[in-house]
Amino acid sequence: MVLGGIRSGKSQWAEQAVTEVLRSRGTRPELMRYVATGPGPGSDRGTDPAWVERVTDHRRRRPSAWQTRETTDVASELRADPSTPALVDDLGGWLTAVLDRRGWQGGSITEDIDDLVDAVGDFDAPLVLVSPEVGLTVVPATAAGGRFVDELGQLL
Repeated sequence: MVLGGIRSGKSQWAEQAVTEVLRSRGTRPELMRYVATGPGPGSDRGTDPAWVERVTDHRRRRPSAWQTRETTDVASELRADPSTPALVDDLGGWLTAVLDRRGWQGGSITEDIDDLVDAVGDFDAPLVLVSPEVGLTVVPATAAGGRFVDELGQLL
């Protein structure tokens, strides 16, 4: 689990760390899966120039041999191949997608969290989870922001 503040370099650190783990185990880099949970190009956020630049930087920095999956269904992605190493970047993006789907003003997400926790528990290969750390951001002034922080704290 790699935790850090927003824009703190946690993704890059995780990528470097997992590269070292793969190298030390003699694992071929093309067996690495990078599970990106943020919105891709074409989504509502995917039209924001600053976001597009961040996604482009992440893609450019990643080893080209890695298999990239852009999805918010992290549990299904992990279950699809639990023996292939994976890096999930990040749990904040996953949580945002869950709250978008379930509703920011209520609606339990316990089932989604349990599903993800079960998939992580059943995963056999090296797995790196990246997440923003609760408490390293401003205190949200909105109910939705407060819910995000509360739910992320429960998840971690």
